[in-house]
Amino acid sequence: MKRTLFLSALLLSAFAVRAEDKPLLAIPGKVVYENTFASGSDAKWKIAKGKWEASGGALRGSEKPEDKHPGVTRTEMKLQDFIVQYEVKLEGAKMTTLSINAAKGHMARILISPTSVQVQKDDSDHEGPDKAVIFARMAADIKPGTWHTVRLEMAGDTMLGKVDDLVAFGSNDAFTKEKANFGFTVSGESVDVRNLKVWSATKNPEWDSIKGTLPKATPAVATAGKGGAKKKKE
Repeated sequence: MKRTLFLSALLLSAFAVRAEDKPLLAIPGKVVYENTFASGSDAKWKIAKGKWEASGGALRGSEKPEDKHPGVTRTEMKLQDFIVQYEVKLEGAKMTTLSINAAKGHMARILISPTSVQVQKDDSDHEGPDKAVIFARMAADIKPGTWHTVRLEMAGDTMLGKVDDLVAFGSNDAFTKEKANFGFTVSGESVDVRNLKVWSATKNPEWDSIKGTLPKATPAVATAGKGGAKKKKE
């Protein structure tokens, strides 16, 4: 079944598909960065908040109560059309995100909690006219202590977020800007990440037909035009 919802010039869709290694929005090109995190992060990564250290062959991030802010680590990397993929494991975390920033302001993120996966365009100016747009908030079963595969693809004005067999995508003109950095956040006790890989990419010429044939999911919540919580993000 093909359905497209246009709202405020935004394309909004949410889908669930089987986890398969096949091109969706983007076709991977050259690998521009990879890190298993078996020995923790490298010099490219900067810790903004929280504690990030090697643990059990992965990078473990934990929120520090005294920070009164989610743990944050980021790496500077100029990207345009690209794919980021890694594995994540909740170890007491209430939420973790993969976030993408433009040179000025937030751009997009995937939010993962034990019960949901959310894919969204971020609010880029906080006090200004821009608003976050939640492309989908889908019910999920992210069990603690188990590894899950996360994939984010950006090509042209479209982003796609994938966690295991859940996929959501949406379009916005903000996504055409150059991406300046990306990183991980953690709220709560801790989260482990490993096997990070970043590719340059090109938009899949078959995307228009592929997105129309993906089975429609029933998201827990799917809204547009209003941002989520006012909590400060990094």
